[in-house]
Amino acid sequence: MVKFTWETKLAILLVALSVCIYTFKLTVLKNPGDTANYIFNALGFLPINVLLVTIVLNKLLAIRAKRERMEKMNMVIGTFFTEVGNQLIRDIAKSDPDIRRLQDSLMVGDKWDAEMFAAVRKKIAAHDYGVDTAKLDLCHFHEFLASHRDFMLRLLENPVLLEHESFTDLLRAVFHLTEELKRRGDFSCLPASDTTHLSGDIRRVYGNLIVQWLDYMQYLKTSYPYLYSLEIRTNPFDTTASPFVRA
Repeated sequence: MVKFTWETKLAILLVALSVCIYTFKLTVLKNPGDTANYIFNALGFLPINVLLVTIVLNKLLAIRAKRERMEKMNMVIGTFFTEVGNQLIRDIAKSDPDIRRLQDSLMVGDKWDAEMFAAVRKKIAAHDYGVDTAKLDLCHFHEFLASHRDFMLRLLENPVLLEHESFTDLLRAVFHLTEELKRRGDFSCLPASDTTHLSGDIRRVYGNLIVQWLDYMQYLKTSYPYLYSLEIRTNPFDTTASPFVRA
């Protein structure tokens, strides 16, 4: 027995309904000339009608699909910062000789609007993102990244992130740094040239991290104020940050 899809059933129903209406008009109203004229007028406008409906519907569906992708994408980004990103910022920021200036710029608050985010984004673009590896516990750094290696691999495999090139670049940079540290094992006697190389890898992660963090903060400010409130209270750039709500 042939099973029809709901689309096929709907099409049959609509065509049958149209045939019934025109049959009623021809048999009851007995006006075949006007009926034929109306049918041809309707058929003449049909291609334009299809064109307009197709463009509008496609546009609306594309906007909705993009919004849904952005929601899923930002959920993944939020998970990254909760599990890895915020702690990475705290650890690397301790080695930044010019961290004071960066801290002052990134103390996000309730009053921030799109203009303030844009202004800070321009300001941090000029930051040097220096890293003094002598102030970093590379062994602890390696252990932290290694413990989250599988998590980051799953993020890299997530198809939702394929359209977010800048965040994908951040993940690749973090994963590359993880592999660089894993291959060494012993950090007690690294030559100066190797320390310089690792410093460059950490700086790459550091710069990308801050840009993505700021973008995520702006998204939360616009879409999820209650999540934004928690992120303000646990700001990784604020050394006095606390999740407790103070009067």
